[in-house]
Amino acid sequence: MTFYVLLSVLCGGHSLLIGVPRLAKTLLVNTVSDALGLNFKRIQFTPYLMPSDILGSEILNKDREFTFLKGPIFSNIILADEINRTPPKTQAALLEAMQERMVSAGGTDYELPKPFFVLATQNPLEQEGTYPLPEAQLDRFLLYIKVGYPSGAEEWDIARRVTSGAFGKIDAVLTAEKLIEAQDLVTRLPVCDQVVGYSHALVRATRPGSPEAPEFVNKWVNWGSGPRGVLSLISSSKARALLHGRYHATIEDVQAIVAPALRHRIAPNYAGMASGINSEKLIEMLLDEVPADKTYAKPSETAA
Repeated sequence: MTFYVLLSVLCGGHSLLIGVPRLAKTLLVNTVSDALGLNFKRIQFTPYLMPSDILGSEILNKDREFTFLKGPIFSNIILADEINRTPPKTQAALLEAMQERMVSAGGTDYELPKPFFVLATQNPLEQEGTYPLPEAQLDRFLLYIKVGYPSGAEEWDIARRVTSGAFGKIDAVLTAEKLIEAQDLVTRLPVCDQVVGYSHALVRATRPGSPEAPEFVNKWVNWGSGPRGVLSLISSSKARALLHGRYHATIEDVQAIVAPALRHRIAPNYAGMASGINSEKLIEMLLDEVPADKTYAKPSETAA
C-alpha cells in the first residue's frame, strides 16, 4: 500500500484508497508527508461539508475589503477522508481543484502549492446515506488502492509498538523541491514502444465492441477504460522502475501496476456480476489474453 502511494506521488497523480476503518490510512499519509518533508491536511467529509470548507472563502477584513481566506486544500498532501459521504457539489469542488490545481474565487485564480497530491478514502461498509463517485470522477484518480488487513507479523509489531509507545520519529529524507525534481525525472524517463504498445493493447482490450475486445469482454463488460488508463499504466510503470533503481520501464512493471491502474476503469455488466465477475477477475483474464511477447508498433492512421 505504501509503495502505491509513493508511486502516485512520483507520478504527480491522485489516489483512491478503499479499506475498512481503523487500518491506519491517516497514519500512512501523515508518515509519508513527514518523510517527504511536505505539509499535510486531513479533511473529514460529512453530509454538511460545503465547498468553501475545503477551498476557502472571501471574508470582509477590518479595512472593509474582501480578502480570500485559503482553505485546507492549500497544502501539499490532502487526505480526503470518506469522500463518498459528502454531497456531489462538494465532491465536484474538490475534484475540480485536483484537476486544475488551482482555486478560483472572486474572479481571481489561486494556484495550489507544488507538489500537490490528494489521497481520498472510501469505507466499503455502511453505504447508507453515501454519495458514490460517478465513473467520470473515478477516472480522475491515477490509482485505486485496496487496503487489506496487516499480516500476522505486521499486526504483532503494531501491537508491540503501540502498547509500548515506541512509535519512533519520522525524519524528512526529501524536500518539496527534490520531490519535484524526482517527478520531472519520472516524466523524462524513456519508455520503449513495446511497453507503450502492451499498455495500449491492454486498455483497448477492455472496451466492449472494439476490434481488440476478447469475447469475455463483449459478454461481461459494460464499459472499459479510456485513454487515461494508458497514461496511468505508462507513468506508474516508469515510477515503479525508478523506485527499483532502473532507468527504463518493462513489461513486468506494467503487469505489476495494472490492477490498481485499471480496476476503477472497468465495469462489469449485469451478466458479469450475475456470473461472479468483477473488475479484478476481468484484469486477470486480460493479462492471460493479451500477449506480452508480441511485437507492438504504432497502429496505422486508418485503424479505429
